[in-house]
Amino acid sequence: MLICDVVVVARLLNATLAMPEIQSTTSSKGISSQFKSFAYLYNEEQFVLSLAKDVTVVRTLPKDLKGARRKKEIPVFKVPYSASPFYYFHHVLPVLKKHSVVELVVSEGGCLKATLPPNFEEYQRLRCRVSFHALQFRQEVQELSAKILQRLRAPGRPFIAFDPGMTRESLAYHGCAELFQDVHTELIQHKRSWMIKRGIVKGKLSVNSAEERLKGSCPLMPQEIGILLRAYGYSKDAIIYVSGGEVFGGQRTLIPLHAMFENVIDRTSLSTPWEMIRLYGKEVNLVDTPGPPPFVEEVTKRAAWKNAGPRPRPLPPPPARPKSYNIEGWWGWVAESDNEPDSTVIELRTNAHKLLWEAIDYVICVEADVFIPGFDRDGKGHPNFASLVMGHRLYQSAASKTFRPDRKEVAKLLDEICDHRHHANHTWLETVRRHLTKTLLDGIIEASNKSKPLSFLSHPVPECSCSRRDSFEVSKNSSSPLTSQLWTALSVAHQCPAWMDTGPISQSKDKENEEDVDEDDSVSELFFKQNAENHEGDAEVNIKEENQFEDQEDDGGER
Repeated sequence: MLICDVVVVARLLNATLAMPEIQSTTSSKGISSQFKSFAYLYNEEQFVLSLAKDVTVVRTLPKDLKGARRKKEIPVFKVPYSASPFYYFHHVLPVLKKHSVVELVVSEGGCLKATLPPNFEEYQRLRCRVSFHALQFRQEVQELSAKILQRLRAPGRPFIAFDPGMTRESLAYHGCAELFQDVHTELIQHKRSWMIKRGIVKGKLSVNSAEERLKGSCPLMPQEIGILLRAYGYSKDAIIYVSGGEVFGGQRTLIPLHAMFENVIDRTSLSTPWEMIRLYGKEVNLVDTPGPPPFVEEVTKRAAWKNAGPRPRPLPPPPARPKSYNIEGWWGWVAESDNEPDSTVIELRTNAHKLLWEAIDYVICVEADVFIPGFDRDGKGHPNFASLVMGHRLYQSAASKTFRPDRKEVAKLLDEICDHRHHANHTWLETVRRHLTKTLLDGIIEASNKSKPLSFLSHPVPECSCSRRDSFEVSKNSSSPLTSQLWTALSVAHQCPAWMDTGPISQSKDKENEEDVDEDDSVSELFFKQNAENHEGDAEVNIKEENQFEDQEDDGGER
């Protein structure tokens, strides 16, 4: 989502784009030297070639600009979330013309408005060309994802991909601490307090989580998703793939889901350590154990012991050990400080690895026969991993089975049978089935009203959709009422360009009856003035059109 926005901004400003840097990799230590920044996750060659006719992309900066960047002589813009084109024309472009280079730092999920004016339709389409065609994971990620998909489909049955979306940040942002117990509640509250002090959250520290859950603000727990799937008609031996690099609460929160389904698996159970090591590349061995105390401190303590009191004396005090906390396992720092401890070297490398884990999960969720999210908001209220997956599935195949449960409605349904939810009556089961079936179509329409204003890639239709002549006719004449309703609701009118006929898009088919898932993800880009003449006319056209959309600028545009 970040990268497709900055490509569009480069096109708007008629600028050359330096290869984006993913700060989760540039700030990490100990990751493989085989892959640097952008290449750690994506295929650089594919990215450059796919955008050759849209934006000029250079792999590295010239030597003089590299030196200027090290000396911090390049103007830096910390771009606000969802800025309008007006912001770039009136704030960034003048600086770019003066200095010939600017650096954009994007850290909140998107640096351009999701919905652009109608006369910017081509820029909307450029977003999708970047996201769904130019941005491809590097070969090692694609190969391992293909192997895991093959192992998932080996039994010959469809599988369901489930993304819990339960991160500590999202739970803290929406005030869902009381869904958990003991130290987990304290951790969520600690994070919420941190967000309030920094202005990320404007609400109170203590929030009634039960009320927030009934409003649909909290994620659906794995147990609740399991109940919905069983009520819909999926058998106990259905294959459930759990995605996501982090499920807050650990495996304990997944125990009820394991009790309802025999085949609950994830990435780790379908890949070998050797395969993951090959994915990481050649990494240096890191020793992240606390070092010995300073020598001066030890000498001082021993001197004090020798000069203290008459003998016999107790043994000298043991040398002090510096405090070391494992952020994901030991929570002693919660009561000691408002700030969390700095990440260790190993934790920094793990954060970089999480990008690869999420890339694998993303491919599997997009290709899954069925997808159901537990939550579709991140730690700042923006669309998250599940939203991008649902948008990609909609772009790739509108008829793919993607449940979009209404959390508010589901909370009411579950509370109706809270005392006997594992032995529900037939009327309740029929109600759940009707609700989930309804979300297959109505959820798409609702997403266009709710998700699209926040993230274009959560609902890239109809601007970035098109119909292949043969597939359109098949879908139009299909006997499935759901498929025909989808084509009618999406209003797809554009014919696909010829180059897409050979594009690497695989169609995932549903094999089941229709009755029956902060700072680390920030990206830094460098733009400098375009020397080529292939986009020379774009800037002139854009300047002429400024007055047309100036009135449509939102408050976040001018900062």
